[in-house]
Amino acid sequence: MIDGRVPGPSIAKTMNFWLESVGDGQCVFVGNPTDAVLNPLGTVHGGWALTLIDSACGCAAHSTLPAGVGYSSLETKANMVRVIQPSTGRVTITGKVVSRGRQILTAEASIHDTRQRLLAHGTSTLIVLRPER
Repeated sequence: MIDGRVPGPSIAKTMNFWLESVGDGQCVFVGNPTDAVLNPLGTVHGGWALTLIDSACGCAAHSTLPAGVGYSSLETKANMVRVIQPSTGRVTITGKVVSRGRQILTAEASIHDTRQRLLAHGTSTLIVLRPER
């Protein structure tokens, strides 16, 4: 995905974020909040930040799994620390695995602006989906 040989998921295009790096149990996304994701008060909807956190946690978890094994989020929760606006500009979302069990993984993610200020952080619990035999 990073080098463009495999297309990214459609949610990334819809929500204007993309994968920048991935390694064993960790990943980094970048995103740009736009007017397309505003709530009625004119700030970026919390669902945008939650989606970024869920995606970073999921990607970090997925990076620990062998080929052919998937995952699904069981729960994702987030804390919004600062208001995000389109004028916030590019944000960086970092995800990392906290615990990896045979069936359950937990991961955490944070969103920072270009001045390294924390905007939001959260956690996900994910279930490993192994192919049926």
